[in-house]
Amino acid sequence: MKGLTFYIVDVFAEEKYAGNQLAVFRNAGGITGPEMQRLAKEMNYSETTFILFEEEREGGYDVRIFTPDAEVPFAGHPTLGTAFIIQREIIGGQVDEVNLNLKVGCIPVTFTYENGIPAVLWMLQRPLIAGKTVDPGIMAGVLGIGEGEIDRRFPVQEFSTGLPFVIAPLKSLSSLRSIRVDPERLSEALGGLDAKAVLAFCPEAYKKGHDLAARVFAGFYGVPEDPATGSANGCLAGYLVYHRYFDGDSIDLKVDQGFEIGRPSLLRLKANRLGEEIEVSVGGGVRMVAEGRLVD
Repeated sequence: MKGLTFYIVDVFAEEKYAGNQLAVFRNAGGITGPEMQRLAKEMNYSETTFILFEEEREGGYDVRIFTPDAEVPFAGHPTLGTAFIIQREIIGGQVDEVNLNLKVGCIPVTFTYENGIPAVLWMLQRPLIAGKTVDPGIMAGVLGIGEGEIDRRFPVQEFSTGLPFVIAPLKSLSSLRSIRVDPERLSEALGGLDAKAVLAFCPEAYKKGHDLAARVFAGFYGVPEDPATGSANGCLAGYLVYHRYFDGDSIDLKVDQGFEIGRPSLLRLKANRLGEEIEVSVGGGVRMVAEGRLVD
């Protein structure tokens, strides 16, 4: 592994040292899965990615994603951050799209530019899957809030656009900010579900001009609270259209996340109902932070 190049980027960040940090290793096809897992644990970000080869195979770049504890089939900010590094460091020029071959399948990432520099990257999520509901009283106990703070007009429900999450609608920003998750109760509440993490949201934002605020709790993956979670927000986007939260069949929103843990993030969500399906895209900015090389 000596000499392996890696990069640190901030994803879903309007400026450096905001958003969700990510380590991206380049040309990592020569190391094993256990070695990747060890590096992810040493990096200790919510996820670390490994670009296996520096050329496309079967229409995309082969990429693996690891949390400090396990490999995952899909995650949002690693997908955008890795596509950014491929465009900047491997392709070395302006492109409209980069495809990533992940465990969950091929995920396309498209680029918009300002003055030749990537401004917002968008990833098309996997088809939306609606899952089981969770009793709102149980979820209120998990989140450490009163049952009356759950917005009972909409269900607490499991959704997936590549990685499943339970979506919990709250009434206000004050309710969202008061959350104190009980890890044991969270594990019990999600015991019979595919989802192992929760996104709670409300129809207020931390910053003027933005639409929603969200918090994501993923202790199962080694992340008690995540500053910016593209996969979870993809589920949120699908949830909003599925349940017609805004009384329509499409959304184009800005979501604040990470403010409670000092990593303010901005995620952009688009979703449209197309017949029986809902198409979901999640976007955000990426900022380069550092480049390094392993020495042993």
